[in-house]
Amino acid sequence: MSATTEQGTRFDTGEDLAPIETIRRGLAVSPELKDGLRLTLVFAVVASFGQVIIPIAVQQTIDRGLRGPGGPDVSFVVLMGLVAALGIVVTSTASYLMTSRLFRTSERGLATLRVKAFRHVHDLPLLTQNTERRGALVSRVTTDVDQISQFLVFGGLIFVVSIGQVLVATIVMVAYSWQLALVVWLAFAPLFLSIRWFQRKLTAAYAVVRQQVGVMLSAISEPVVGAEVVRSYAVERRTQDRIDTSIDAFKSASITAQRYTVVSFSLGGLSAGLANAGVLVIGVLLGFTGDMTSGTVLAFAFLVTLFVGPVQMGTQILTDAQNAIASWRRVIGILETPADLVDPGSEGEVLPRGPVDIAFDDVTFAYPAGPPVLHDVTMAIDAGTRVAIVGETGSGKSTFAKLLTRLMDPTAGRVLLDGIDVRDVAAASLRRSVVLVPQEGFLFDDTITANVRYGRLDATEADILASAEELGLADWVAGLPRGLATRVGQRGESLSAGERQLVALLRAHLADPDLLVLDEATSAVDPQLEMRIGRALERLMSGRTSVTIAHRLSTAENADEVVVVDRGRIVQRGPHAELVTQSGSVYAGLHASWVAQRTAPTG
Repeated sequence: MSATTEQGTRFDTGEDLAPIETIRRGLAVSPELKDGLRLTLVFAVVASFGQVIIPIAVQQTIDRGLRGPGGPDVSFVVLMGLVAALGIVVTSTASYLMTSRLFRTSERGLATLRVKAFRHVHDLPLLTQNTERRGALVSRVTTDVDQISQFLVFGGLIFVVSIGQVLVATIVMVAYSWQLALVVWLAFAPLFLSIRWFQRKLTAAYAVVRQQVGVMLSAISEPVVGAEVVRSYAVERRTQDRIDTSIDAFKSASITAQRYTVVSFSLGGLSAGLANAGVLVIGVLLGFTGDMTSGTVLAFAFLVTLFVGPVQMGTQILTDAQNAIASWRRVIGILETPADLVDPGSEGEVLPRGPVDIAFDDVTFAYPAGPPVLHDVTMAIDAGTRVAIVGETGSGKSTFAKLLTRLMDPTAGRVLLDGIDVRDVAAASLRRSVVLVPQEGFLFDDTITANVRYGRLDATEADILASAEELGLADWVAGLPRGLATRVGQRGESLSAGERQLVALLRAHLADPDLLVLDEATSAVDPQLEMRIGRALERLMSGRTSVTIAHRLSTAENADEVVVVDRGRIVQRGPHAELVTQSGSVYAGLHASWVAQRTAPTG
């Protein structure tokens, strides 16, 4: 059910699941949907039987109360009126109880589904998440679940009542006149026989609709997030065209799906007309022959209405059901996409506190269906060492950071921390001991305090101020408009790139890791902040093992050791002062190129 690309495992589409199997798996994922189902069905049956009390009361009132052999019987008419009133009360009460129970169980079950879907998305490796557009991914755990909710709460309610109503109406119709019951069923035979065909067409059509919802959300959301780029490069027209194209594709998919709905609804209307006409004609003929009373004909007219209404509504229910099943498949597709990075949990190893030893034991890594990015890497890094990993773009150096922090697992070989395979370390312990500071630390639309607390959720404001003091950032915090209460804006856009990096360093310091992995935290900062960040990094790395993916060779100059990567292999290793003197080496070439860029005249 899942597919792979060069970027990773794709999300499961679930398109090969049959409707019944989809519902079965959906109920297994959200068992709350089955809570109290039997009693809810009892109320549905009561509500359905209550619907036929009035037609029966009408028939009895006419045939026995008004046209009885002894003349009108007022007491019997009053009795039938009371019976009808009682039927209305019972039906209304049963409908209320059924509806309220269905609402509660549906929302509890769907809340469970949302939680499981969100959690599973976070359990998946970033490699897998990146195979699907963010808007499409969000639609799976929001609008798709909402579509299921709409059907379960409304369509499901109508479906339960309609099935019961049709069955009860049929039983009473047969009891009154099997001939007229046969007329009604023959009128609806074409619709009933074509339901399976409509179901298949609607299933395929609404699968496309749900897919296009995700595409449309992606097309709309990405330009909002990337508004600065869109405006800077004056590509508003191209962006709008992309949005218009996605909206048109969604519109076309919706029209195609609705076309089948319109045809099925029209066929239902035609069947209803034929049923009413047939009952009227055949009923009158049977009345002339004395085989049917006027009360029975009138009661039958009520019963036909009870039969026709649910059947006509069933066409809309069928549409909602296929839309919901398509959504259910997409959500189940997420839940059944394997989480490649399995957390050993309570059975996992716990890393001891203190600077970490690192070892790569014959490590090879390749993206699915792609060539190896790292080849047979074996190296050891002593605890407390500051190591810089350098290399040309695409050499594989950033893969080291992802393997060390277990954002990915090696294709072959082992990554060891303090002699323990990272795959055997409990995730809680790994995240406690190992912290990654990416090139552009992501900030949430909240205060600096809230963003820094991601390093340690129970940190007080005093703890954060103490961290700022230790990193030499206290004056920077004091100079902010509202200090730690300053809001950073969406994705931190209210701060400069350098200030965003300072928040990321504060967050890392508060986490107090034993291994610090930095993806060149000074490569995209404001020049005036570079020295401040450099000093903060010195203090942050003190007493810890640190591995820096270096894009600027000034970082390598200050490291205890430099590891040079070229085409996925370690080709050199040693102190900067030693490597730079090796004429003709990869590192000497990189350093010479870097020096030339720094000394080249500008302007």
